[in-house]
Amino acid sequence: MSAALRPVRRIRLVWDDLRGRSGDRVVGQVARQVRAARDGAELARAMAAGRVPSGAARARMADIEHAGDAERAALAAMLRGVLATPIDREDLYRLSRSVDDVLDNLRDFVREADMFGPPGLGFAVPPLDAVLEGLTALDTAVRKVTAEPAAVTVAALGARKAGNRVRETRQAALTRLFAGPLDIDVLRGRELLDRLDAVGRRLGEAADALSDAMLKRSH
Repeated sequence: MSAALRPVRRIRLVWDDLRGRSGDRVVGQVARQVRAARDGAELARAMAAGRVPSGAARARMADIEHAGDAERAALAAMLRGVLATPIDREDLYRLSRSVDDVLDNLRDFVREADMFGPPGLGFAVPPLDAVLEGLTALDTAVRKVTAEPAAVTVAALGARKAGNRVRETRQAALTRLFAGPLDIDVLRGRELLDRLDAVGRRLGEAADALSDAMLKRSH
């Protein structure tokens, strides 16, 4: 943006603050970051189901990660330019960081799957289904922050429960893996499932950040 246009943009941002529109813009930006993470989960799920080769998924995931990083940077820039936010800035940063961690761990899952080359990734489909369900619930929760604040906590709880199901499905998958011979493929599968467990934990942290923020707002 040229130097001549910056004061105009600043005036527009202040005007949005005064009219109460800045909250909608901030919420929309957070939702875009959540959608980038969901794009990553959809790609990882397609790879695990055998619909996308691991090499192609790895290349595509790099683009999705860059998009997610750009959305997070855009949120940080936006928060520096607005006077009022719908929830505390500290909680917005915490939420954004957790969503970024979800996408980073999904990236690592796809990269490690391509590097390790296990004979199949079907064991990863149930945990990834739970991740997708959780990110969908988180997206719903974020979009309700300004439009329907009373419904945010319930939607965020759905994301937290989905994060717990990631761990449960991981445990079930490990049980099946360990029922057979303990060979190198079992070790590869365990490492990949551990990566998905990290995704579930970060998803739960994102849900907690949003729930905590809404609790503060209600007081």
